[in-house]
Amino acid sequence: MSRVCFVAAGGTGGHMFPAEALARELSARGWRVVLATDHRGEQYAHSFPAEERIALDAATGRGPIGLVRAGLTIVRGVFQARAALKRRDAAVVVGFGGYPSAPALLAALSQGRPTLLHEQNAVLGRTNRWLAPYVGAVASSFPDLQKVPQGVGARVTLIGNPVRADIRALHDRAFTAPAPGQPIHVLITGGSQGARILSETAPRALAALPDAIRSRLKVQQQSRPETLEAARQIYLDAAIDAEVASFFRDMAQQLSAAHLVIGRAGASTCSELAVAGVPSVLIPLKIAMDDHQRFNAAALADAGGAAVMLEDEVTVERLTTLLTAVLGDPARLEAMSRGARAAALPDATRSLADMVEAAARPA
Repeated sequence: MSRVCFVAAGGTGGHMFPAEALARELSARGWRVVLATDHRGEQYAHSFPAEERIALDAATGRGPIGLVRAGLTIVRGVFQARAALKRRDAAVVVGFGGYPSAPALLAALSQGRPTLLHEQNAVLGRTNRWLAPYVGAVASSFPDLQKVPQGVGARVTLIGNPVRADIRALHDRAFTAPAPGQPIHVLITGGSQGARILSETAPRALAALPDAIRSRLKVQQQSRPETLEAARQIYLDAAIDAEVASFFRDMAQQLSAAHLVIGRAGASTCSELAVAGVPSVLIPLKIAMDDHQRFNAAALADAGGAAVMLEDEVTVERLTTLLTAVLGDPARLEAMSRGARAAALPDATRSLADMVEAAARPA
């Protein structure tokens, strides 16, 4: 019988996509995978290669009453996880952060099973920060991981953030800046957390570009449903060729065509931009927990792959000035692509699977 790996992840794409990449790699190596998440994770798990999915009770709370309720919920989740781990005789448990990963890891620790964490962001998340002193190893996506508890640093290994296979394939393709007169492809992502900056300010900034640049634009924009029409109207008034949609499933194709990405600085976004070697203008989400998006963006910017503008600094005029400088300079785009690629760790999935196999109980 092949060994079983429990993959525990919170119910967001930032947690689930790297978990899915690991699950696919382990399945290809002959492992059986069990996914532990919550109801939110189900929307990202339609293609997750797990032979069983377990919904664990998990919660957070504020104030004395909220914390007590959350604690009781987590305890229930731990007992659920203990039963499942024993039933499947899990050889290792891997946590990707988020509240649902806590019960699975606590259950594994209580049974003496091997454990490890993967942190997607440049700042160790709350759940991972709490559990890091007790697990066997911590895998990091970014250099200089922030908020690492004392005594844990020696067990942190930089491997990168697992990306999907179609994104990984872009690492080997050459980036070519648009020649004079050719279309300039701009991709705007982050519609779910874009608010007005990405849904309205970015289109207005593109509309204000000099005609020599604006007339060549081909824009693909991800936008929240309630702001789709506003963005479309801005592009229509500016005579910009644009497609605005609430979601793009073919992200690898979009990145392959893009000469510049404008977006937030989530861990998956930054990792995919680096692997694909695509230049970017990043606007970190101001309210992100522990300001982790600013640290994510800094890793790309330090390598020369991204220009970063903080949310409080963004105006149509400032963004137009920055975009004019970047899009009007093919040599700068080429240099940014090289910088992004220099920051990439394209084999993160394989490296994480190697760590899992090294930590797991032998067959």
